[in-house]
Amino acid sequence: MFDHVTIRAADREASERLYATVLAALGIEQSGSIEMLAEWDDFSLAQASGERPITRGLHIGFTAPSREHVDEFWEVGMAAGLRDDGEPGPRPEYRYDYYGAFLLDPDGNSIEAVHHGGVRQDGNIDHLWIRVADVAASRRFYDVISPHAGYELGHEHDGRAMFRGPSGSFTVLRGEPTENLHMAFPADTNDVVEAFHTAATGAGYLDNGGPGERPVYHPGYYAAFVLDPDGNNIEVVNHNRAR
Repeated sequence: MFDHVTIRAADREASERLYATVLAALGIEQSGSIEMLAEWDDFSLAQASGERPITRGLHIGFTAPSREHVDEFWEVGMAAGLRDDGEPGPRPEYRYDYYGAFLLDPDGNSIEAVHHGGVRQDGNIDHLWIRVADVAASRRFYDVISPHAGYELGHEHDGRAMFRGPSGSFTVLRGEPTENLHMAFPADTNDVVEAFHTAATGAGYLDNGGPGERPVYHPGYYAAFVLDPDGNNIEVVNHNRAR
């Protein structure tokens, strides 16, 4: 579903320590930490700047192997100084066996540990909730790029639209818009990257970086970027690596 999701923090060093603590409680180990960003495979954290502002208003649900892991995530997060956003417990309104716990990161983003029978198995991020100014406008954007980004509309209800891939999902819902999110989807060929960019810009959405190789990330990294209606940076990337 997600190649990677990147957020920017006011104090990367402090946020990195806190994320490392709570994600370790879920068995999610840090995969890298360089000047550019800190990584936990499909989740990464970067330093905000004047040109690249702080990410706010995002909800990220991380996969938990068991209910006990959910409890530990919340307990170690509270002990580390994060704020409570919902104690561990069942949330049957989401799914009959849904068990989650919620914290607020230092920039006010909601982070969750979630366990249920359908939790994502091939990545650390189970789901995102993205608040938007206009759900219909966001749905149109994500519909346009969906054939090239590997997901489809799951359902719409109560002013929300949920999109799902082979595993994992993201939901757009009305509210104070999420700011400065970067969300990237994987592609198997450079042609798919180019088709994504052509479809989005042809539909009138703003270019944020045309198709091309970005060797600053690694040799063969071929990607394109556009902005969604709320200004979030959306990418499709082919790593050009043997699979």
